[in-house]
Amino acid sequence: MSDVIRLLPDSVANQIAAGEVIQRPASVVKELVENAIDAGAVHIDVSVTDAGKTCVRVIDDGKGMSETDARMAFERHATSKIREASDLFSLHTMGFRGEALASIAAVAQVELRTCQEEGQLGTLLEISGSKVENQEPVACPKGCDFSVKNLFFNVPARRKFLKSNQTELSNILTEFERVALVNPDVSFVLHHNGTEMLNLPAAGLRQRIMGVFGKKLNQELLTLDVKTTMVKISGFIGKPEFSRKKGARQFFFVNGRYMRHPYFHKAVTDAYVNLIPMGEQVSYFIYFEVDPANIDVNIHPTKTEIKFENEQAVWQILSAAVKETLGRFNEVPSIDFDTEGMPDIPAFEQSPYSSAPAPPKTSFDPSYNPFNASAVPPSSYSSYRAKGHSDWEPLFQGLEREKYTGNASSRPMTDEGWETSFLEENVNAEAHSDLYAGHEDEKPAENSMHHFQYKGSFILTSVKSGLMIIDQQRAHIRILYDRYMEQISSHKNASQRVLFPDMVHFSPDEIPALQEVMEDLSYLGFELSDLGGGTYAINGVPAGIEGLNPEKLLTDLVHTAIEKGCKVKEEVQSVLALALAKAAAIVPGQVLTNEEMDNLVDGLFAVSTPNYTPDGKTVLAVLKEEDIEKMFR
Repeated sequence: MSDVIRLLPDSVANQIAAGEVIQRPASVVKELVENAIDAGAVHIDVSVTDAGKTCVRVIDDGKGMSETDARMAFERHATSKIREASDLFSLHTMGFRGEALASIAAVAQVELRTCQEEGQLGTLLEISGSKVENQEPVACPKGCDFSVKNLFFNVPARRKFLKSNQTELSNILTEFERVALVNPDVSFVLHHNGTEMLNLPAAGLRQRIMGVFGKKLNQELLTLDVKTTMVKISGFIGKPEFSRKKGARQFFFVNGRYMRHPYFHKAVTDAYVNLIPMGEQVSYFIYFEVDPANIDVNIHPTKTEIKFENEQAVWQILSAAVKETLGRFNEVPSIDFDTEGMPDIPAFEQSPYSSAPAPPKTSFDPSYNPFNASAVPPSSYSSYRAKGHSDWEPLFQGLEREKYTGNASSRPMTDEGWETSFLEENVNAEAHSDLYAGHEDEKPAENSMHHFQYKGSFILTSVKSGLMIIDQQRAHIRILYDRYMEQISSHKNASQRVLFPDMVHFSPDEIPALQEVMEDLSYLGFELSDLGGGTYAINGVPAGIEGLNPEKLLTDLVHTAIEKGCKVKEEVQSVLALALAKAAAIVPGQVLTNEEMDNLVDGLFAVSTPNYTPDGKTVLAVLKEEDIEKMFR
């Protein structure tokens, strides 16, 4: 039998490696920018065309490469960062595997212009699909100029599965932000289709964060700083009052490298327990400095998963540092008693450790019982008794019990029973019979009972088959969702103009998602005008959302669209309508009048699917009449 195992060609091996290293245009941006950082660049210019699908260009002013190094850089496992295995435990550079450029060249058409500072001429190198097509000397400035064109041109299946331009651009911005946040001493510029999206001059760390995410974030941050022999932790954490359900900026960096670490994330969130509402998060930018020998970054090609040798100890230091920062800035609420206008508590005798004169002793009778008419009361009550009053009943003469005239849904029980029992109030079921078509078992019977609200969250009403229980919040969500979807599909702009427009700021990575859903937001009733720099004026809001914060609502809608990553327009519209319905719906505990309950129930059964919310949660349940009877047998 002949031999069947053979060595793969370099071009095939590079394409296989590219499957892990280069997943999308954002991966190209990440690898090239990190190489520029390692080369000592102080200014990096990134330009992308068609979200990187057509071209990614990265220009830096680093030390550049010689003619030989430029050719060698595209070979697999060729690197200047390490020499031997032990160097993996003393890394001070972003890259070290020697796979990035070879992987990029395997799936794209690459053009490199590079020159060293002492060189008179630079080098032009053109590679397509791992094959060198041209190499010649050329005049160019110091540094490197990479152009990566037609990504995945020779792997059509990979190119087919790339997302929309807006989604891919958002991923590029995410990678760009991670590198910019950890290198504030380097200036960055980002262009997309010739339009400048970010211009970040070299600055301090706090100024860099403001440059990326907007100046409004400045008021949310507290300074974090702790030094130990094991680790140095610095950066910023968010104030509890600025917590939010979506859109929190959360970043971990170690030795100048971005990392994901759910275990350390829990250390931060645990410090905010009982300080922020359940389900909300705060922003944080936390930087670790540790001995490179105590971490392992060679776990995954993307190098975002990092293993710590003393993980539990670092967790405890981080947790203590966050708690100490919150306490130092008085962000942990303290118990404060308001004693203004209250009498001092008298002391019975002077403390032997006090030099102050003792207050006059207060006499008391330990046998006095205020509920015993025969007992001797204190002096204030004795003056009342001295005037001939022998009991307390005369104090309350002339006062009568007030009659309650509130709603039946919240009317209290009295000794005489209900003033007007809700069990005796009927509704005209025939007036609403058309609303219950297809729901005969849920249709209120003739002489049915009035709606009754239970604990401010559920509506109880009698139906033919028994007792119906309706979740009022979910019912309202079901009604509002259909209303908003109708507005979007029919292009109805039910907008309410505002007298004083609010301002909302979006970071660069949010703007692509905003532009993708801008038309649908308009149909929902939002009127936005671009003021530049990611800031928009809110000139109109959907009718019926009075009392809600339009700025927060818009931010949540955009983040919902980002999280869902919907590619089909109908799915995006559904996500927006549901998010807005949840924000505008009544909250649990809200007391409703009988008329409001009538309208809510009628509106629920006017929709096509009243039993479930758009996300599949149960809206109503029916307790069968026979089940009720069994309870009392």
